[in-house]
Amino acid sequence: MRGLPLIQKGDDLPRLIIEKCALEDGDIICIASTIISKAKGYTRNLNDVIPDDRATRIAEKTGEDPRFIQVVLDQACDVLIETPFTLTEVSCGHVGVRSGVDASNVEDGLVITLPADPMKEAEEIRTEIKDLTGKTCGIIVTDTCGRSFRRGQTGHAIGWSGMSAIRDFRGDSDLFGHTLEITEEAVVDEIAGFANLIMGESNNGVPAVHFRGIPAWTGHNDIYFKEGEDVIRKALKKV
Repeated sequence: MRGLPLIQKGDDLPRLIIEKCALEDGDIICIASTIISKAKGYTRNLNDVIPDDRATRIAEKTGEDPRFIQVVLDQACDVLIETPFTLTEVSCGHVGVRSGVDASNVEDGLVITLPADPMKEAEEIRTEIKDLTGKTCGIIVTDTCGRSFRRGQTGHAIGWSGMSAIRDFRGDSDLFGHTLEITEEAVVDEIAGFANLIMGESNNGVPAVHFRGIPAWTGHNDIYFKEGEDVIRKALKKV
């Protein structure tokens, strides 16, 4: 979806999106969380941030600006590790590096924070697009994240509306008639990952991707492990 302007606080994203593409029922739009945050004003001016002792201590170890680390801590509801990078959980349940706080593609001195409720943001965008066009589309809010045990970043879904996060294959039969007992496919993450390939990083300037023809699926929204289920979190907490 090329041609979207640089997003400013107060911009109406749904209107900008529908000006760039003709939507049909069942289409899916992936939107980078950064432009939602910029439109809604989810930014912090580092000049207004006073780091506390913990932020200062972490910053001394990581070599980062203590004001930046303070914003990271402010956004976190849990800190899994402090160094060599800060790994945190934010209010929506998403676990990522530095609470998703981003200093790229924003004016000097500002940092972008993740939407506090990306599910709500996705639903609001979906509803407004429906009101404006009469079309029922799916919305996925994406963020670029690293992955455990692998180098490199990929796109992940942090909010969605109009679909289930997980396609549940449990109870289906495989090619040999065996009943599947485990397989759950994180479809929203797969779509977000493909969208990120199109969006790119750096100065690509493609913050939204329009999909058509993805078959509907059924499943559930339990994409985040419940407390006590996540063995990686348990291991990190012991470190």
